Amino acid sequence: MMLQDEKNHSVIASDRVDGTTVYGPDKGKIGSVDKVLIDKRGGNVTDVVISAGGFLGIGDEKHSIPWSKLDYDTELDGYRIDVTKEQLMDAPRFDSNEPNRVYDRDYQSSVYSYWTVNPYW
Repeated sequence: MMLQDEKNHSVIASDRVDGTTVYGPDKGKIGSVDKVLIDKRGGNVTDVVISAGGFLGIGDEKHSIPWSKLDYDTELDGYRIDVTKEQLMDAPRFDSNEPNRVYDRDYQSSVYSYWTVNPYW
């Protein structure tokens, strides 16, 4: 949960993003932020990994989503995404056993293609 004075700023520390709830268009919880990915050269956030479908981190799936798909909702104190949980679960994914897959260009290409977002590279 963000402190009241933090809500008035346009920047946020990465450790405050990790664990933040992600909501669908119906304001129902669809997952939570597992990590934020940053382009090393440009310094911009490119993607966010959403953890969904498990219980207490067990059996969850990881889905990389282009950062541009998320909007912060101060009312919900979380991020909103314009897709349903079903669409998220059908998206390219990886599990905890393959954490480096998120950096693979073929995987990233499939993510950006699925979400119909122009790649950052």
